[in-house]
Amino acid sequence: MAHSVPVDPVKYLIAALYRRDAFPPSVEGALQERWGAIDLRGEEHPFDLTDYYREEMGEGLVRRILSFERLLPPTELVAMKLACNDIEDATASDGKRAVNLDCGYLDHHKVVLASCKGAGHKLYLDSGVWGDMTCRWQKGAYRPFEWSFPDFKEERYRKELAAIRERYLFQLRQGKTI
Repeated sequence: MAHSVPVDPVKYLIAALYRRDAFPPSVEGALQERWGAIDLRGEEHPFDLTDYYREEMGEGLVRRILSFERLLPPTELVAMKLACNDIEDATASDGKRAVNLDCGYLDHHKVVLASCKGAGHKLYLDSGVWGDMTCRWQKGAYRPFEWSFPDFKEERYRKELAAIRERYLFQLRQGKTI
């Protein structure tokens, strides 16, 4: 008979999308207030493989990965997505977002991002939030799926995601638990 086992905590992250040099100053503080210290601030990478956000957010978009020091249970993803939506709304002007906060987590095996849009490959979690498995750990790197965002299909975030994973595994070895 199968029994449930305790789950390892995960490493939460944000893929923040915004206009270059226009990251709202209040956003980082709001993120840290909710989830603690940021332990990695990735580079600003051009977000130039789709025009999906251009009308709402303008030209010159970049995406940056941020990860949080504190490890948390994977079940926090729904609350995190809803809180990120609130932060986006608080920094919006005339109904247009200044920042898009794609939150998620990584663990030994995968990167999961939260979404408020369903699709065939996404799993419904709760409160209108789906889990979108975006990458899997394979052959020494996080590898995208056919449905992954175009910028995650490229190598833009591979080094940063690998560095976050390395830090995560170190924290687990040090006994950082939920």
